[in-house]
Amino acid sequence: MSSKAVVKTFFDQATFTYTHVLHDPETMQAAIFDSVLNYDPKSGRTDTQSADEVIAYVQDAGLTLQWQLETHVHADHLSAAPYIKQKLGGKVAIGDHITIVQETFKSIFNAEESFSTDGSQFDVKLSEGDTFSIGNLQAYVMHTPGHTPACSTYVVENELAFVGDTLFMPDQGTARCDFPGGDANTLFNSIHRILQLPDDTKLYMCHDYAPNGREYKYLTTVKEQREANIHVNQNISLQEFVKMRTERDATLAMPVLILPSVQINMRAGEMPPAEDNGTRYLKIPLNVL
Repeated sequence: MSSKAVVKTFFDQATFTYTHVLHDPETMQAAIFDSVLNYDPKSGRTDTQSADEVIAYVQDAGLTLQWQLETHVHADHLSAAPYIKQKLGGKVAIGDHITIVQETFKSIFNAEESFSTDGSQFDVKLSEGDTFSIGNLQAYVMHTPGHTPACSTYVVENELAFVGDTLFMPDQGTARCDFPGGDANTLFNSIHRILQLPDDTKLYMCHDYAPNGREYKYLTTVKEQREANIHVNQNISLQEFVKMRTERDATLAMPVLILPSVQINMRAGEMPPAEDNGTRYLKIPLNVL
């Protein structure tokens, strides 16, 4: 691998989330992938500790933040994009199928009438095949739905790929597909697009749960995934995968933070508008998910 890209990774253990900061050492331009705003579900309080660690790194390294790239509308943690943008700038971007997610969850949460489902809360909506730069580094977008309709994989310099929740480490497998708009058949096809990248392409995970007590990991390769992923290796058929994923998903509880996360993340990390008493509220739809 000859990429000039430099990647620094941060782990939020409360949500098992990896935030990656990539920069071009020639221009010192940077991108943040999948930031975390800490949230206590017992009190409804937010905290910026995880985001502050990322901000401190960017500032101490003398980087200029060009992008905040969301791989999808996360269901397990809140995005810190607005807070980081206030501190560092940078455009907040997501896949253009965000509109499908917004339409679905506007209905589920009965969001205020003024909530727009055109993705305009984000600075940039990225489509399949779109190209963009991080300093002098070249990147492009792969639309990789299945976990959600709006999942994107960001490929940098044809050597690094940030896959969001689409894939986990080989011994962990793949993302669930039972959220609204998810589909196991679609996920299988999306993953196989990723697995058609060159063997030595580095794949950066968004989550890891350290199965069987091993250490936490976030980095693998296309070759390792193709040969050893327990859910989608080269010997597993579409039919086998869909059967496994459907049966497995039926046994899984909803993520602890799905209700607050989606309400906020579909707004590009912004909180719902304050009500007439000046307080912002999150909704808990009963017997829906």
